[in-house]
Amino acid sequence: MQIGVHALVFTGTFDRDGISLAVEKTAAAGFDLIEFPLMDPFAFDREHAAKELAAHGIAATASLGLSDATDLTSDDPAVRAAGERLLEECLDIVHALGATKLCGVLYSAMKKYVTPPTAEGRAASAAAIGRLAEKAADLGIDLSLEVVNRYETNLINTGRQALGFLDEIGRGNVFVHLDTYHMNIEESDLIQPVLDVDRRLGYVHIGESHRGYLGSGTVDFDSFFRGLARVGYDGPVVFESFSSTVVSATLSNTLGVWRNLWDDGDDLAAHANRFIRDGLRTVETIALH
Repeated sequence: MQIGVHALVFTGTFDRDGISLAVEKTAAAGFDLIEFPLMDPFAFDREHAAKELAAHGIAATASLGLSDATDLTSDDPAVRAAGERLLEECLDIVHALGATKLCGVLYSAMKKYVTPPTAEGRAASAAAIGRLAEKAADLGIDLSLEVVNRYETNLINTGRQALGFLDEIGRGNVFVHLDTYHMNIEESDLIQPVLDVDRRLGYVHIGESHRGYLGSGTVDFDSFFRGLARVGYDGPVVFESFSSTVVSATLSNTLGVWRNLWDDGDDLAAHANRFIRDGLRTVETIALH
């Protein structure tokens, strides 16, 4: 199991200097892995990122959320085609980084929709993800579809909904991506969804109910970690948190960061690394009882 951190904990800029800073701080905080947000994949310097990862001995994953202009559920074929092109570029970046996982809201725009999804939009998205998965398989890459709350998509808000969508896609390298922040909003508890998803769980985000320091909110991490142990999960476990002191005003607005619960990403990250490792180790010791 690799314990990682989202790069936006350290920087909101991903030019060469931003990439170097994020990788350096990830290593300094004691993480195994960094998750790069591919907000502008066509401008992301993949060669520089790969060199920095190798220099610091850090693994990587990549994530993104689609926009209105790239929404795979859109009724506009041109918009859906733009979404597929964007995701294909992201696959190329993941491959160039020597990574094997692309995750996030890959299936729709990451926004608050004002109507339910249409059957046509859902089918179009599933078909597009299926095509992407075929290309990903050729590169040795898995896709993990992030389950997010009702204010960030209208398509997949629970683990069980994600399983149904995976069945429609029908590809063995497409998995569920669970996030404790979103689960705390939408799920009945934080263990049953993990048990439901079971071996189809491919990626995990750890976030507190208010996006602040872990353990200072309402998320039941003990149950969640027990669930991971029960299903034998061995994939990435990545800490995610946002503050407008780090990320841009535009992204802060998209993510709804209306108040900041931290201003020191280094301290926040070091605390999260210890919290996650301690929580997982505590669950491991249950087997010794």
